[in-house]
Amino acid sequence: MRIETLELFPVPPRWLFLRIGTDDGAVGWGEPTLEGHAATVARAVEEIGERVLGRDPRRVEDLVQVLYRGGFYRGGPVLASAVSGIEQALWDIKARALGVPVHELMGGRVRDRVRVYGWVGGDGAEDAARAAAALVSRGFTAVKLNAVARVPLIDTPERTRAAVERVEAVRAAVGWNVDIALDFHGRVHQGMARRLLRDLEPTRPLFVEEPVLVEQLELYPELGRLTAIPLAAGERLYTRWGFKELVTRGGVAVAQPDVSHAGGIWECRKIAAMAEAYDVAMAPHCPLGPIALAAALQLDACTPNFLIQEQSLGIHYNQGADLLDYLADPGPFAFVEGHLAVPDGPGLGIEVDEARVRRAAGSASPWRNPLWRLDDGTVAEW
Repeated sequence: MRIETLELFPVPPRWLFLRIGTDDGAVGWGEPTLEGHAATVARAVEEIGERVLGRDPRRVEDLVQVLYRGGFYRGGPVLASAVSGIEQALWDIKARALGVPVHELMGGRVRDRVRVYGWVGGDGAEDAARAAAALVSRGFTAVKLNAVARVPLIDTPERTRAAVERVEAVRAAVGWNVDIALDFHGRVHQGMARRLLRDLEPTRPLFVEEPVLVEQLELYPELGRLTAIPLAAGERLYTRWGFKELVTRGGVAVAQPDVSHAGGIWECRKIAAMAEAYDVAMAPHCPLGPIALAAALQLDACTPNFLIQEQSLGIHYNQGADLLDYLADPGPFAFVEGHLAVPDGPGLGIEVDEARVRRAAGSASPWRNPLWRLDDGTVAEW
C-alpha cells in the first residue's frame, strides 16, 4: 500500500477537506482547516505532502515525524494544521484497513459516550437565555457562550454589569443542572479579567476559556489563584511543545487542543497524557466540520481525562452548509441527552459523501473573521 494522491476540497462554510488515496484504492479523509486561512493551509499541505507520496500510509508516526521534523521551520498554526489533516487521513486509512475505529489503535475506548456542548448565540440577555433554553430542550446538558464582545483595556462598570447580567439570565433560563462554559476569546486584558472572573463566580461556570491571550501564559497561575472558576486555554497552541508550558505553569484546569490544528489525533493524545500528569482535563476545541469532529471523538473515546467536546452544529459560522451536510449517513452524529455515542465504525467512524464534497468544492467564499475597533478607533481583539 502506497500513498498515490492528496486532493484538497475547500467547501462551505469555511472548511478544507483532504482526501488521501493509495495505489490499492484505499481512501482516508482529514480536515486541515485553519479558520480564515484555508487557502494558505491548502498550499502548505501541497508542499509538505510531497514528502509522503509513495510512502506506506500505515506508518503514521514515522510519516508525521517526516512532516514535522523534515523541514527546518516547524510548528505554528499553518504547518501544524497541514500536518493535522494529513495525520487524520493516515489514521483513517490504517484503521479502515484493519477494520477497527481509530481509538482501538490508541488503547481502546474508556467511555461509551462523549459529552458535548451547544453554542449559544444572541447579543442581549433575553436572546441568549432563549437560545440556551432551546438547546436544553433538545437534550444538551451543557452550553457555551461568548461572555463579552469588544473590550477596552478597562471597560466601564455598565458594560461589565451587562456582561454579567447576560450570563445570569442564561443561568436562570437553564437552571443549575446544566453547565455553562464561558469564552473570553482572548478579548480581555488582565485588569478586566480579574474583575469579570470575580463578578461571574456566582454563576458557577464550567470553565472560562482564554481569560487572557495565551501569549500571556505567565498570567494564568495568578488568575487561577484569584478565582474558583476553572480556567481553560489551548485552541491557539500547537503540538505538545506548545502545550508544555501551559500545563506545567499551573493555573489552567482545562486544556483545549484542536485535532485539526495541534498536530492531529495522536499528537493530541500525547498532549492529553501530559495534561493528565498535571491533573488538567481535556475539552478539545472543534468549531469545525464533520471530519474534524469525527477525529476529535476518536481522541475523546480513549482519553481518561476528557471533560467535554465542542461541536459546531448550528453554530453562527455555518452559513451555506452545516455539520451533517457532507456525510453519507448522519447517524454517527445523533445527539442523545447531550452526548454522542463513541464511534464504532472503521477509521474515523464516518462515511464522507464524496460526491457532495466534489460538487461543493470551490464554491466556498473565503471566510475572514471580523475586524473590530474600539470607540477611539484602535483595533480590538476579536
